[in-house]
Amino acid sequence: MRASDDARERRVEEALAALDLEGVVSLLSGDSLWALPANPAIGLGRLVMSDGPVGVRGEHWTPDDPSIQLPSPTAIAATWDRGLVRTAGHLLAQEARRKGVHVLLAPAVNMHRSPLGGRHFETYSEDPHLTAEIGAAYVLGVQEGGVATTVKHFVANDSETDRFTVDVRVDERTLREIYLAPFERIVAKARPWGVMASYNKVNGTTMTEHAELNAVLREEWGFDGFIVSDWTAARDTVADALAGLDVAMPGPNTVYGRHLVDAVRDGRVPKEVVNGLARRVLRLAARVGVLDGADPVVAPADRPADLDGRAVARELAARSFVLLRNENASLPLAPARVRRVALIGLPAAEARTSGGGSAGVFAERIVSPLEGLRAALPDDVELVHAVGTDPRTSPPPVRTPLTAVFRAADGRALTTESLPDGTARWIGELPSGVSNTDLDRVEVGGEFTPKESGDHLIGISGAGRYVLTVDGATVFDGELLAEGDDPAAAMFAPPTTTVPVALTAGRPVRITVTKAHEDLGMGDFAFIGFTLTHSAPLADEADLLAEAVATARGADIAIVVVGTTEEVESEGFDRDSLALPGRQDDLVARVAEVNDRTVVVVSAGAPVEMPWREDVSAILLAWFGGQEVGGALADVLLGEADPSGRLPTTWPAALADAPVSAVVPEDGVLEYGEGAFIGYRGWERDGAAPAYWFGHGLSYTEWRYDTLEVAPVENAEAGEEPLAARVRVRLTNVGERAGREVVQVYLAPHEPGDRPAKVLAGFAPVAAGAGETVEVEVAVPRDAIRTWAEDAGEWEYVAGGYDLLVGRSYADTRLTARVELR
Repeated sequence: MRASDDARERRVEEALAALDLEGVVSLLSGDSLWALPANPAIGLGRLVMSDGPVGVRGEHWTPDDPSIQLPSPTAIAATWDRGLVRTAGHLLAQEARRKGVHVLLAPAVNMHRSPLGGRHFETYSEDPHLTAEIGAAYVLGVQEGGVATTVKHFVANDSETDRFTVDVRVDERTLREIYLAPFERIVAKARPWGVMASYNKVNGTTMTEHAELNAVLREEWGFDGFIVSDWTAARDTVADALAGLDVAMPGPNTVYGRHLVDAVRDGRVPKEVVNGLARRVLRLAARVGVLDGADPVVAPADRPADLDGRAVARELAARSFVLLRNENASLPLAPARVRRVALIGLPAAEARTSGGGSAGVFAERIVSPLEGLRAALPDDVELVHAVGTDPRTSPPPVRTPLTAVFRAADGRALTTESLPDGTARWIGELPSGVSNTDLDRVEVGGEFTPKESGDHLIGISGAGRYVLTVDGATVFDGELLAEGDDPAAAMFAPPTTTVPVALTAGRPVRITVTKAHEDLGMGDFAFIGFTLTHSAPLADEADLLAEAVATARGADIAIVVVGTTEEVESEGFDRDSLALPGRQDDLVARVAEVNDRTVVVVSAGAPVEMPWREDVSAILLAWFGGQEVGGALADVLLGEADPSGRLPTTWPAALADAPVSAVVPEDGVLEYGEGAFIGYRGWERDGAAPAYWFGHGLSYTEWRYDTLEVAPVENAEAGEEPLAARVRVRLTNVGERAGREVVQVYLAPHEPGDRPAKVLAGFAPVAAGAGETVEVEVAVPRDAIRTWAEDAGEWEYVAGGYDLLVGRSYADTRLTARVELR
């Protein structure tokens, strides 16, 4: 423990000793949705938490408090670049400080077990080593900015169906080697200040009450931070406290508070247990600088220099894009040889930049592919856009400034707030001057001027009772009911209704929706969320497709942007298909028939089926690319940036081929019967061929792998990570342009037994100019040769012969060395 750590610990003990039982317990749950209460008597400030992972929302999740929005976590992992991810962490810490946030509720390091997992986009990879390395870089970056992280969701929270109650049954070896492994490595490499306990059970015990796994985290791995529940996951006062759950969120009403005070007084929970919980909360406060008399871990003068958020978002997006296919060097575009570009698809004009749910933030701006290309192409290149098809089942928010009026029962306006569009959301805190007791209804409205004449669809998205009026005429008066009892699903996949209203182009109308307020009996805790929606008149699908085909037929190149929608990829539910929604597959096929230079850009956070993949010239995976996706896409399409992303997860040709797909529990139980064989491990075992293997990604240049040197390591230096080997690879950019490569190292045991045939053991990105030869060193951790011995209850390091394979993907290795490791 460093001297500064000693001083902080002394200050923590001093503050703890000054508290009575009620004061100690008050530290253990929020006084609001996002914050732990201040205690001025001991010099403790308010401790604010906020969702990430691609931005920082702060306490007010509203469009008028925007954030920098980075690409989705799958995109972040696709960079395979620890340094770039660490920079992203610095930016997120900068954003957190700007919003008064001390704890970022990220990163999510659950596994891509099934491609149907609803929050697949919010996690990194199917491989525990890649997940751990990217997660550790994220934690290091954020915490170097003086902001805490909470690595989540501990553990086996890999799907959404029945997530509050599902019992994940998994043997200890699989749990250790796959699902716990990223948490273990991040604790060792990055020393996170927090971990979040998940909703689900593991082998019969709810994770907030899982004393056994919390003991692994703390006693075995040495984690000294705090454990916070996922929001509403804490359900049992005594079991949670005895298991070591430090904080139950959100507040003010939780299973702690007066319930925990009573449990201590009647002997069900020892006082020293509660002191231990509070000690970790105070340690967190000291580390982030909200406990007077304790120096924060990172002094303001030592924080990384402020970054240009837009520039970081753009670079991260461009570096994440994966070029899956590029026949006849269709990409990059050469504007000098192109006179007309057809850009096709609704996502080209209305970019989907993030997955749905708590991972979303309101971006300060969004650059669509249409905007990005229009800005980047020379003036003499014609860019023509066609919608092609509308895959959405729910319309978007009305795009006009609105005003929200909070009214009492007698009609008095309690307060007003401006909204930039039809999204109305107040979660946690009500506006100043408003209480749940006084509030009767919320009115959102304003003047809307249509650009087209015809039947516009005006609607509401959100659970509750509503009245919708257009120019004073009521067009809807009724109740929208959510399915199920998951509040997140009700918020992120809400019930909707639309009404056709005849409007005239250029003639303004006043649209107002009034929501009856429901007091949830939670004090002034706010949980209000609904959207006033609008869809302009569109031609029918046949006409839209015909227009797209005509647009593509006369173009030098057709770029089709397809993707998933919020109804498909979001927190709160799992997918039931990998098919692109709507008629997007038909759109791609029809365009490819008339233009032999068809490039498809896929906007999705998780695998989708691409039945047309052999019929198009190029496929570029752009993920959910964040707010600067359009500019980044232009950079890559025009060759200003090399598409250096690599797949962090294997993509099936069809869902039926995937080695693991089940996400629906049976009688409340989800069996992880496949053991460790998820992702490429399962594909290899089953002898199946995916569309694209783990690690795949093309470059605009060509790479030659020249030499491989392997030096086994028997003893690590003091303080260093134990290694199995150091690997040095020399490679040459033999193409005609600069580019980036990701050198991937796999280990294959000569006698695998019941182990996977080979596993990722290390990686390193590298850049080189045309004709340049570079060397890169990759450290292979000793953990790469370990397996969990269930009978002995410990790790076993399997010494012996291995093939060490180096190359561009799991299925494309270029150099091999036979080594003896121990």
